[in-house]
Amino acid sequence: MNVVEANGAKIPAIGLGTMTLKGDVCVDAVKTALQLGYRHIDTAERYGNEREVGQGLAQGLRAAALAREDVFVTTKVYHDNLAPADFQRSFDESLQKLDLPFVDLLLIHWPNPNVPLAQTLAVLCRAKRDGRAKHVGVANFTTALLQDAVKLSSEPLVTNQIEVHPFLDQSKVLAATRSHGLSVTAYCPLARGKLPDNAVLDRIGKAHGKQSSQVALRYLVQQGIIPIPRTANPDHLAANLAVFDFRLSEAEMNEIDKLRSPAGRVVDPPHAPQWDR
Repeated sequence: MNVVEANGAKIPAIGLGTMTLKGDVCVDAVKTALQLGYRHIDTAERYGNEREVGQGLAQGLRAAALAREDVFVTTKVYHDNLAPADFQRSFDESLQKLDLPFVDLLLIHWPNPNVPLAQTLAVLCRAKRDGRAKHVGVANFTTALLQDAVKLSSEPLVTNQIEVHPFLDQSKVLAATRSHGLSVTAYCPLARGKLPDNAVLDRIGKAHGKQSSQVALRYLVQQGIIPIPRTANPDHLAANLAVFDFRLSEAEMNEIDKLRSPAGRVVDPPHAPQWDR
């Protein structure tokens, strides 16, 4: 598996997103993903599936004869648990549910303006120093929040997990994230099903013998962005991983660039920060 390096972390270049996957569907998806060659699994306390992700991980490690260290596991602490004591409790519970002594990456899931960022970062960084998180980072941070986080963090931050796909213009926050040496992890990399109807992606896909979804993922991978598409369908799991055997031309990349718009955002909950425009 190709990796993206950032501030000391080596993050597998594509991962499995697990939001909304529950019960046996989640367990089977994680196990199947590992058997197919995935080495990066993304979950979060708020997804309510860490126990199932942990079970799928344990089964997948056995089935694929892998060591725990072979798989990069990410979890997150939600914005309503960012006060230090709440953060600590939330992360303790996450490790317990995952049945793991450590995660590879621990993220602040969403910023919370009501909790001083310095306090949250202090407990986040302590998790790294304690060895319970190999690396730490943030999610849904804007350029201004990133600048503050990098300044206040006592440990290197390794990723900013944000919504990225061909229909959303994230150029400002992408540039800021990279300027601080962080990687970009892309959630909703397939824009939750908007892709199959797009003529540009469809045409480029046909030229490469690929699906439009594979073109969208390749577009991100080729920029060094780490997509974490979510699916429990074994065929889709395999297809999403098959994006390292072709390359988009500069003209094709430029054509896909033109699909981006500030209005293309899919995820915009009430607790979201003031997004970069």
